[in-house]
Amino acid sequence: MSAWRAAGLNYINYSNIAAKILRQALKTDVRAEAAKRDSTTVKITKWVDGKPITERA
Repeated sequence: MSAWRAAGLNYINYSNIAAKILRQALKTDVRAEAAKRDSTTVKITKWVDGKPITERA
């Protein structure tokens, strides 16, 4: 069994923690560039009968 699994983490949580620690360990001149990759964006689309449902505001 891997160490992250034994610690009760799934791979996504483990990789997020490892990436965060790596970004903190970088030198300050490259830390700002790496911090740009820290955020993520997720778009959720509902599908009905094989077609996406768009919500208009």
